[in-house]
Amino acid sequence: MKTAFLIISLALAGIAVRAQGDTTALLGRWDITVHAPGRDFPSWLEVCKSGSRYIVGRFVGGGGSSRPISRVDLENGKMRFSIPPQWDSEDRNLDVEGSIRGDSLVGSMVMPSGETLNWVGYRAPALRRQDEPVWGKPITLFNGKDLSGWHATGKTDQWVVEGGILRSPRPGTNIVTDQKFTDFKLHIEFRYPRAGNSGVYLRGRYEVQIEDEESGVVAPNEVISSVYGFLPPLEQASKGPGVWQTYDIMLVGRLVTIVFNGRTVICRSEIPGITGGALDSHEGEPGPIFLQGDHRAIEYRNIILTPAK
Repeated sequence: MKTAFLIISLALAGIAVRAQGDTTALLGRWDITVHAPGRDFPSWLEVCKSGSRYIVGRFVGGGGSSRPISRVDLENGKMRFSIPPQWDSEDRNLDVEGSIRGDSLVGSMVMPSGETLNWVGYRAPALRRQDEPVWGKPITLFNGKDLSGWHATGKTDQWVVEGGILRSPRPGTNIVTDQKFTDFKLHIEFRYPRAGNSGVYLRGRYEVQIEDEESGVVAPNEVISSVYGFLPPLEQASKGPGVWQTYDIMLVGRLVTIVFNGRTVICRSEIPGITGGALDSHEGEPGPIFLQGDHRAIEYRNIILTPAK
């Protein structure tokens, strides 16, 4: 009897060790690329412990905001989780599974539409900077005359320049700088109409939200001046629709500071990962400034970027 008990105990201990090892390999942040027919789109996953028995996480898909994962199941080296749809019209969950292969996390997901897509993820870089940045010469990204230095991301380009203003008069495509940047300070002025919705993407991956919403209607980390789905502003400094407003943003590694209409609303806070709608998930690479034009009408002017040397 004692021998049988010892054998069972050792077996259970072996399972616990293997599970702990699997968990350790899975923990952390993952930059994911999803392979869809005719195109790839970025995604992001964070896995962490909740107490001593369970693992939980956060997930960002090709659109929408960061969503909580209440439980990540791990069995025989395979990870599984399921989360409810967000902006999808279908009612079924998003089901994700994957496993570690070398230095990557590889798997598949069944979309709310029922479509099955394959994906691969790599550990997200820490992006820690050892020294304070030394700033270079300011660059005027928008010359106030034409779209030089910018290109549309879609087939229909509705962006126009009128009276020194970069305008998207109706929903259409997004617009992106030809140049790419690493660390920088960005000054940008914008004006949105009532019910307006746009965003400024830093390195093409992290959206600083622009949206006309009443307080309490949307989550605190989705309001204007938030880093969409992740970082809420400390206070609300919006002047409302129809008025020119200003962002002064500093991005160094993952640390972002946002001054909104002269008031610091986010101060040296870490952006955990890409936000929905990002151009890609290659966080270790330079990226462009990307202005959202696929939601509502929006206007921009006086866009000046100071890069770190």
